[in-house]
Amino acid sequence: MAGRSGRGLDWLNFFMSNVQTGFGPFIAVYLTAQAWTELEIGLALSLGAFVTMAMQVPAGALVDATANKRAAAAAALLAIAASALILALFPETLPVMVSEFLHGFASCVLAPSVAAISLALVGRDRLGERLGRNARYAAVGSGVAAGLLGAAGTWLSGASVFWLTAALCVPSLLALAAIRPADLHPPVPKSREGGALHGLGELLRNRGVLVFALCCALFTLSNAAMLPLAGTQVTRNAGDEANLIIAACIIAPQLLMALIAPWVGRLAERRGRRIALLIGFGALPVRGLLLTLVEGPAWLVLVQALDGISAAGLGVMLPLLAADLTRGTNRFNLCMGLFGLAVGIGGTLSTTMAGLAAEWFGPGVAFALLAGIGLLSLLAVWLAMPETRPEGEGAPD
Repeated sequence: MAGRSGRGLDWLNFFMSNVQTGFGPFIAVYLTAQAWTELEIGLALSLGAFVTMAMQVPAGALVDATANKRAAAAAALLAIAASALILALFPETLPVMVSEFLHGFASCVLAPSVAAISLALVGRDRLGERLGRNARYAAVGSGVAAGLLGAAGTWLSGASVFWLTAALCVPSLLALAAIRPADLHPPVPKSREGGALHGLGELLRNRGVLVFALCCALFTLSNAAMLPLAGTQVTRNAGDEANLIIAACIIAPQLLMALIAPWVGRLAERRGRRIALLIGFGALPVRGLLLTLVEGPAWLVLVQALDGISAAGLGVMLPLLAADLTRGTNRFNLCMGLFGLAVGIGGTLSTTMAGLAAEWFGPGVAFALLAGIGLLSLLAVWLAMPETRPEGEGAPD
């Protein structure tokens, strides 16, 4: 796996997840402490998700078109650092919205760039195993970062979470620099292709692309709001300890994800994509249902650990399915962008929908609603998603 470059990609995933951990639930805790309401927090988080949704397809086409995926990833990391600094310095409405906008735009460039680097490093036939390795390092990085950021938020200040997030961009850039361009060999398409619009039209006529995009939208509609909603409840009940509890809620699933992600990648290569998807999606409605029932920080952490199964399933399978469905073309990142658009639609609606449900009917109803949507996503995979593993691939255990 191209020794130095493979290790550089490992550490890029580790530190990149460090950086991304500073956003999401920590923002909910930070803004709750600044006297923001659940609805205001939901709208702020939804703005970032909306920007991600709007820019996914153009960003995917852009990453496909650029020869230097490393430069695209570096620019995205710098933009995320700027977003974190804005949050730390100016926790008012307009700066927070600007920060969410910047972070949403950068995130939709960063993920496909790293996926493209992974594909160029190992090729399509070994991509499942590489994605599992990426997910393992990302999970460990998220767990380490959650502990550091949670401790900083508890014992220093809420703003220190975002100062530390910006600082973690430096080792991310160093890891990116360790990946040698000579080791990257992008797949060559079998024939000449039209522009991005032509490629998008072809993808939209592919049943597998459309079904999985629907699955992604339902998954994120259910998943995106669960931890932020739990975070607002914990902040009101636990006070100064909220950051540590949220950190534990992030660490637990990351540890589980680190354990199982390579296995998920190997399972998808040997037994097919659908079984790996069913395992990942199946944990989501169970988690949402349990969140309606549990009370107390310890139970919340245990239930949130189930997110590690879901994260491993979607995190490994989304780029792997994009590679399957675009085999023989140069549309990998465009397909990633289309799936990212579906994820963005779900994420945009999720936090606002859950915030409204919690404010009008209470958090129990909001969690039950999210669990029901998670069940729909599982049924969509089970009943409609075709198997995309090429015939002849796979090996017995």
